[in-house]
Amino acid sequence: MRRVYHRIEQIAGNVVIVEATNVAYNELARVTSTRGTSLAQVIRLEGDRVYLQIFAGSRGVATDSKVQFLGEGMRTAFSHNLLGRVFDGAGRPRDRGPEIRENPTPIGGPSVNPVRRVIPRNMVRTGIPMIDIFNTLVESQKLPIFSVAGEPYNQLLARIALQAEVDVIILGGMGLKHDDYLFFRDHLEEHGALSRSVMYVHTAAEPTVEALLVPDISLAVAEKFALEGKRVLALLTDMTNYADAMKEIAITMEQIPSNRGYPGDLYSQLASRYEKAVDFEGAGSITILAVTTMPGDDVTHPVPDNTGYITEGQFYLRGGRIEPFGSLSRLKQQVNADTRSDHRTIMNVMIQLYASYKEALEKQSMGFRTTDWDRKLLKYGRRFEDEMMDLSVNLPLERALDLGWKILGDCFLPEETGIPSSLIEEYWPREREAATRDEEPAETAEEGA
Repeated sequence: MRRVYHRIEQIAGNVVIVEATNVAYNELARVTSTRGTSLAQVIRLEGDRVYLQIFAGSRGVATDSKVQFLGEGMRTAFSHNLLGRVFDGAGRPRDRGPEIRENPTPIGGPSVNPVRRVIPRNMVRTGIPMIDIFNTLVESQKLPIFSVAGEPYNQLLARIALQAEVDVIILGGMGLKHDDYLFFRDHLEEHGALSRSVMYVHTAAEPTVEALLVPDISLAVAEKFALEGKRVLALLTDMTNYADAMKEIAITMEQIPSNRGYPGDLYSQLASRYEKAVDFEGAGSITILAVTTMPGDDVTHPVPDNTGYITEGQFYLRGGRIEPFGSLSRLKQQVNADTRSDHRTIMNVMIQLYASYKEALEKQSMGFRTTDWDRKLLKYGRRFEDEMMDLSVNLPLERALDLGWKILGDCFLPEETGIPSSLIEEYWPREREAATRDEEPAETAEEGA
């Protein structure tokens, strides 16, 4: 039986200080006040002074409230009955379903030993050409989606949840607006994806400290599914809200602030979550996609800046599209050589031509004379944006590659693309080549007139 303490020395925000002995870091405690009973967690030890973070907030907690330490850390239930369910940030049912208590699993444990990891080698198909062709998502990869407020990043995550070829989706929401929570829940349910999903959602109206639990609970459950041989995709939104919650607690505890007030261990805290991405030998895998909003579209902000050092690339979401410039999947070369023989060539050529389109667009906007080549680039760029970059486009990889060939064939002659002859012979749309060549003299005559 653990000792009960009847005196709280200090209350600061959602953190209370108790003088106690034989207490461990991250140990749970039960705080009983006039409002009822709340769980708290040890977040700092200074001799006999124990700092406790109350998950439900400190409202109603007085200095004479009772504190009982439980002798164990935070755990979450694991069961296949989690699938199709929605929980709050602390793992309590949000969908009015029964509480699940099976297989209590510790959260926030260490990441997997590198010796037990497998080199990433399998593609995660999403049906989104800007990912599948140009920045392929790979099993066990960790990638952030850099965005700004107002961009449809939650809609993008919902589409990936629907279309990704994985076994289990774990969605962790931190600081979500209630409308965003309802969108995720209803969208996944309407399209039949909720049955393979588990949602842990903390909304902006709930105690901030519960946002800190969401990544750890989500990834602990993801790890259990992966050890059973499941391909798991963990979708986290928004990691900036997670970092802001850490910042709030650090300020409450009067820690010496680092860059822009964030705690000095921000990098370590983020890395310990992202490093949960893993491919187990002889079992399943965990792949992590996490939204990171950039205040003021500033990529040097501490959260995206630290994230960039941890992850294996990033997706930039701007103007409702995944930007081809700046977006990067550092592991794509592990898999895109094994998809189809033309994958890498289409990826490289289309991006190069799109860069040339941007130059032609700038030349046109400045009033310079455009050449026949510029007009071809302008036609190509508009089609590339409408038919490939638009997030509403939903195509399997092979059909997306075929579409790439069609767009190239409609806009250019084979020799203008720089594609190797062997691939031209195999994939180039011949009927369009003849039509494009027939159009050349007409365009030249028109320019001469």
